[in-house]
Amino acid sequence: MTIRLYDTSARQIRDFVPLQPGCVSIYLCGATVQAAPHIGHIRSGLNFDIMRRWFEYRGLRTTFIRNVTDIDDKIIAKSAEQGRPWWSIGYENERAFTDGYQALGCLPPTYEPRATGHITEMVEMMRGLIERGHAYEADGNVYFAVTSFPEYLGLSNQELDNLLQPSGEGETGKRDPRDFAMWKAAKPGEPSWESLWGRGRPGWHLECSAMAHKYLGTVFDVHGGGLDLIFPHHENEIAQAKAYGDEFARYWVHNAWVTMSGEKMSKSLGNSVLVSEMVKRWRPIVLRYYLGTPHYRSMIEYSEEALHEAESAFARIEGFIQRVGELTGTAGAVEPAAEVPPAFAEAMDDDLGVPQALAVIHTTVRQGNSALAADDKEAAVARLAEVRAMLAVLGLDPLDPHWAGDTDRGDELNGVVDTLVRMVLDQREAARARKDWPTADALRDQLGQSGLVVEDGPQGPRWSLGPR
Repeated sequence: MTIRLYDTSARQIRDFVPLQPGCVSIYLCGATVQAAPHIGHIRSGLNFDIMRRWFEYRGLRTTFIRNVTDIDDKIIAKSAEQGRPWWSIGYENERAFTDGYQALGCLPPTYEPRATGHITEMVEMMRGLIERGHAYEADGNVYFAVTSFPEYLGLSNQELDNLLQPSGEGETGKRDPRDFAMWKAAKPGEPSWESLWGRGRPGWHLECSAMAHKYLGTVFDVHGGGLDLIFPHHENEIAQAKAYGDEFARYWVHNAWVTMSGEKMSKSLGNSVLVSEMVKRWRPIVLRYYLGTPHYRSMIEYSEEALHEAESAFARIEGFIQRVGELTGTAGAVEPAAEVPPAFAEAMDDDLGVPQALAVIHTTVRQGNSALAADDKEAAVARLAEVRAMLAVLGLDPLDPHWAGDTDRGDELNGVVDTLVRMVLDQREAARARKDWPTADALRDQLGQSGLVVEDGPQGPRWSLGPR
C-alpha cells in the first residue's frame, strides 16, 4: 500500500511516507469567522475529511487540527459595521461553521484551537524571530524581514523582485515594503493584547504558525487549505515557522474552489451560497455527494443543474440499497465489507481519486441491480456490502446513523404517500392481470407525471421519487 498525494511545494505527486509509522498529522486552515459559511468554505473541510477517512481506513491513526481564526481585520471591520462586539460576531459564525461541517457529515477535528487562545505562543515565536534576526519592531508593530529568509516564495514560486505584499492600514515603520506584519499595534477601540512591544493583536499568518507548532510540534505531515491560501498566507507561515527553527509541514495539499460564473465563490463578490440555506433546499447527504465527489484539485462550477445531477446519481445508489433491503428484510442487516474493492483502493491511493473511486461504486451498483434482476440474492447482498464499505470511506453511507432521518425528502409524509401510491399500484396490477394494458400504462403515466418513478421487479412494483 502506497498513498500518493500532490504536493504543492514539489509541484508533483509524491509517495506519502508518514513522519511516524502508523500515524499521520494534519493541519488544516479552518474558518475565518467574520460571516457564515458558504459551500465553498465547507468544501475544504469536506475534502480533508475524506483524506482523513482514507488515511484511517489504511490504518493510520490521525491527528487532525483545524483552527479557527477569530480575530483579524475582516472581523474587526464587521464589528464596526454592525455595532457589535468582535467576539460576538466570531462566536456566532464559528457555531455556523460547526453546524455546516456537522450537517455534511464531517468528523470533528482532534483539536480546533482559536487564535485568541494562543497569544502567549505567538509572542514567544515573535521574540525568537527577533532574536534570530528575522523580525523587527517598529511603531509597536512587529514585521518579518522577508530578505532574511532565502527560501521565501518557494511554495508559490514567485520572484521576490516582483512581489507585491498585501498590506493593512496602520502598518508603519517597515524597512522593506515586502515585509509582512506579525503583530499590529493597538488602535483606539480595537481589541488588543499585551506584548513585549506594547498592546496589539496578531497578524493572520502568525496565528497558524504558532498553533501548528503547539499542537503538532516542530514537524508534521500534511498542511492543507484552499488554493487561495498559497500566497500570502501559507508562504508567510512557512517563513515564520522555518526561520523560528521548525521543519514545519512535509506535504502541502491544496483544494480547488467552488466557482460561480467562473469566479471563486466569495463573500466579497456577493456570489456565495450559504450552507444554512442550502440544507433547507437539498438533503445534506446530496450536498456532500455534490461537493465531495469531484477531485479535490478540480474546480466545481456551481449550478442548480449540477446539483440535480448529483441528486439523481445518488438516488441510483440509494435505490439499489433499498431494493436489497426489500429482498433481505433490512439493508442495515448487511454489514459493510471488511475491505473495499481493489479498484476503489487503487483510485483513492492515487492522490485521493474520488471520481475514479465513485465510478467503481456505480459499477458495483449496476452489478448488484443485475443480480437482483436475476434473483441472485447472495450476489446482491455481496455487492451491497462492498457498496457500503466504499460509501463509508467517502462519508456517504445513507445507512450510517449520522444520516438517520435524511433518507428521503419527506419522511413525515412517506407513510401517507406510500399508502396512496399503493392503492394506484394495486389498480395497475389488477389491470395487468386482466390484460388491460392501456389502463395499466395510463396509471403508470399518471404516477410519472406526479414525479414518481415506478419499477417492476421480482417482488412486484415499487415506487420512488424521481429527480426534481
